[in-house]
Amino acid sequence: MTLPQRVAHIVKHGMAFLHPCVYGELNAKGALDEISADLEREIALLCPGRDAKAVVAEFVARLPEVRRLVETDVSAAYDGDPAATSRMEVVMAYPGLYAVTIHRLAHELYRLGVPILPRVMSELAHSKTGIDIHPGATIGERFFIDHGTGVVIGETTVIGRNVRLYQGVTLGGLSFDKDASGALVKGLKRHPNIEDNVVIYANATILGGETTIGHDSEIGGNVWLKDSVPPNSRVYNKPPAPTIRSMA
Repeated sequence: MTLPQRVAHIVKHGMAFLHPCVYGELNAKGALDEISADLEREIALLCPGRDAKAVVAEFVARLPEVRRLVETDVSAAYDGDPAATSRMEVVMAYPGLYAVTIHRLAHELYRLGVPILPRVMSELAHSKTGIDIHPGATIGERFFIDHGTGVVIGETTVIGRNVRLYQGVTLGGLSFDKDASGALVKGLKRHPNIEDNVVIYANATILGGETTIGHDSEIGGNVWLKDSVPPNSRVYNKPPAPTIRSMA
């Protein structure tokens, strides 16, 4: 079994733990046992100098908070989409929730300094949903990606609570700093900050590590931003004037 296949097994049981009513071939306890055993084995292989059992124990200790966050994400999707008929439908059918749930798991491994596994997890979600969230991104509660295809969220993005994105949104970086040898400098803040209660509509692009979108703001579709926006702002492009001709 390849590493991506083994990581997919971890993801499967992670989803069963967080959404047992939908993904639970195993009960939640059985899923947690599977996750722990699989992670301990992979971390021992990838990080031979670390105590894999201790890392897994810390990851497991964080899962109740992950579950709480995911429950707020489900509520945000249900409350924010008039097409959602039930929370069960959100869990079963919404690609945004699927990608964000996997991100919540991957982010905790990223914070624990586990290499490779978090990124493979995020790419599994990316390949299935078209939503690319780097595991390093920090995302607050009640996060909702509606539709979702083409969304990109970079590694050092910080997103507050109750934020909603639509398809095609990019939270990305500008040009990257290089050292004296010409190599890219790693570890810098490269991606924007999105404060609480912000809505970003389809295909908007927000770039740069010094860019902040202030709380309670609305960013219109197709907007391109590399400068900060104060709180309580509405940002939009001037609509083009269409040309309408008779076909008669």
